[in-house]
Amino acid sequence: MFLHGFSASIAGTALALILSGSVAAESVRLNPKAVVELFTSQGCSSCPPADALLTSLAERDDVLALAYHVDYWDYIGWEDTFGHKDFSDRQRGYAKSWGSSRIFTPQMVINGAEGVVGSKRDEVYDAVASAQLPLEVSLTVYGDMLKLNVPADASLEDASIWLIRYLDRADVAIEKGENAGKSMVYTQVVVGRQIVGMWEAGAGAEIKLPLDQFDPSANGGIAILVQPERNGLPGPILGAAAYSF
Repeated sequence: MFLHGFSASIAGTALALILSGSVAAESVRLNPKAVVELFTSQGCSSCPPADALLTSLAERDDVLALAYHVDYWDYIGWEDTFGHKDFSDRQRGYAKSWGSSRIFTPQMVINGAEGVVGSKRDEVYDAVASAQLPLEVSLTVYGDMLKLNVPADASLEDASIWLIRYLDRADVAIEKGENAGKSMVYTQVVVGRQIVGMWEAGAGAEIKLPLDQFDPSANGGIAILVQPERNGLPGPILGAAAYSF
């Protein structure tokens, strides 16, 4: 796990897990019904239509769109500028959790529960239309802190709380490989992720994140995913929220 441009100190004393909170100053933005994770690569000639589809999905208020650039196509001529083994491993984890060893690009995973070919618009939209997240995650700005609240729900399983750092937009001129000569625009590009706490189904969770740990000029934001692990593999996403700088 890694997080570019984000201090690891939030995992220690700067990250406050609290039992009770005060009235927030400002409610923040996106509380989706669907998290769409696109596994893509700058070296994949089949990926540009899926990248464009993710850009369209990112405009919806009910969708949290995230692009994970994998590294397993780097050997064919172009090293993805956002590719990382951690993202490839996340995709492999999903495949294993569904009893498969097959991974491919482009693939979209909806709420950690269903994978579809990322360029098949109708299949993607059908999956999004039927998607639901059982937990409503709230984010509020409270002074110089970003407060996260996840209510209890004893009918669910305990889960990790992931913080995902992303860029809103990235423009890349691809010089080699299958997409050589193309100038690509990528949306909601994940640049890092880490666990910032645990959600207990019977107790819920409140977490405060110091806003000074984030660079407001960084053309991006953060997403929160509440997601259990099952035998070391990612389970279905239970709740999500996002905050743009």
